Amino acid sequence: MSTGEIVNRVAQSPIVTFRLEDLFPAGTRLSIDLKDRLFMGLILKEKDFREWIANHDWTQYQGAHVAVFCSADAIIPIWAYMLVATQLQPVALSIHMGTPEVMESALFRQALDGIDFAEYQDRPVVVKGCSDRPVPMSAYAEVTARLMPFAKKISYGEPCSTVPVWKRG
Repeated sequence: MSTGEIVNRVAQSPIVTFRLEDLFPAGTRLSIDLKDRLFMGLILKEKDFREWIANHDWTQYQGAHVAVFCSADAIIPIWAYMLVATQLQPVALSIHMGTPEVMESALFRQALDGIDFAEYQDRPVVVKGCSDRPVPMSAYAEVTARLMPFAKKISYGEPCSTVPVWKRG
């Protein structure tokens, strides 16, 4: 016998939604592509590079997450990245030697480091799919690996429509 009352079974379920977009680190994202510092697009000349280091306006990176990389197929000496880091350290929020994508992965990994995954012990977890903020694919793999020792079950999507990913034995 039905009372006609609509029951939201999703809201009453023990499923926990993990929203990676909530971990999106605040701050401006900027990048420095060292290809623009190459002589003839091939090599880095130390004298010219040091001159650029000395004359570049580093204040534009104030409070930003900065990715430092080279998009050209060139070998950049390690000391060049070190010199850039010496200038960014006093002004940037964080410095990442790699592409903007590598930087985003690192920022999400740092955010995941601050979570106590024990709170998901023996619970079914849905890692939310669609988001309003860019979440790197690596973050989905990382959160899955971190949830596995604790969660009862991991799914992807929305609580009302999920794709099973993993279930404990």
